[in-house]
Amino acid sequence: MEIVGIKFDSSPKIYWFEAGDNEYTQGCGVVVETARGVEYGKCVQLPHSADETSLPKKIKPVLRLATKKDDEIYTRNRELKPEARRKTLEMIEKSGLEMKLVDVEYTFEGSKLIVYFTAESRVDFRNLVRDLAREFHTRIELRQIGARDECRMKGGIAPCGRACCCSDHISDFAHVSIKMAKNQNLSLNPSKISGLCGRLMCCLAYENEHYAETNKRMPKVGGAVTTPDGKQGVCIAVNPLKETVRVKTEEGNAIELNDYSLSEIRFKPRAGGQKEKEKEEPADDELKRLED
Repeated sequence: MEIVGIKFDSSPKIYWFEAGDNEYTQGCGVVVETARGVEYGKCVQLPHSADETSLPKKIKPVLRLATKKDDEIYTRNRELKPEARRKTLEMIEKSGLEMKLVDVEYTFEGSKLIVYFTAESRVDFRNLVRDLAREFHTRIELRQIGARDECRMKGGIAPCGRACCCSDHISDFAHVSIKMAKNQNLSLNPSKISGLCGRLMCCLAYENEHYAETNKRMPKVGGAVTTPDGKQGVCIAVNPLKETVRVKTEEGNAIELNDYSLSEIRFKPRAGGQKEKEKEEPADDELKRLED
């Protein structure tokens, strides 16, 4: 099957559609049908063959390459968006509802205005929907989203100095846990390991598998270690990336600190499985709040 990769304004994720007989160029506009209805997207992956078993169960075809009229509709919807957002914000404030407006978006054919918002709890917005429908003379859909989705839609510069991963390149959110930060020996200060969304940084999941596997082969901090020259010492730090261990040895009144390669030292392997899980200290409430 020949497929083509399409991106939409609201997400960095690439969606796959059946290419058909259209002649595509990089970045050209296309009109497709999605679960939300007819949408306008941009071609980011030119047609290529793909094994149907590796694709989602049902791949829809591209309806057409965008015409001049389609481009005009797309441009008009983008031009209407700022004013629609301003009016919606005013009406939310007037309603007194405990909700925060994130964004508004017209569907491609203009038959619906989607309002994205966040809230601490469920909101009864039935009266607000009626007021918005009277104002915009179209169907209204209010969609409550989470903190991560809000950050994806708004974008921003992460603590690392680069664009937020969620708005720049990752297609799906991975589950991120406090244990991942512990695996990497990171500070458990919430301000150090949380992103702009106020949740744990997505990048904690990127190298977690390496750290988790390497830590299984490392001695425990505080555990007994035998150095290459046969001295007995204590592990005081580990470096999973370099696979080195810092060992403290004592001889009389002399204390030595030395770094050794993991392959050079001998120690009792860690207990695995359920026993290790039982010894793990639970995260406090402030840290648990950062998890999904």
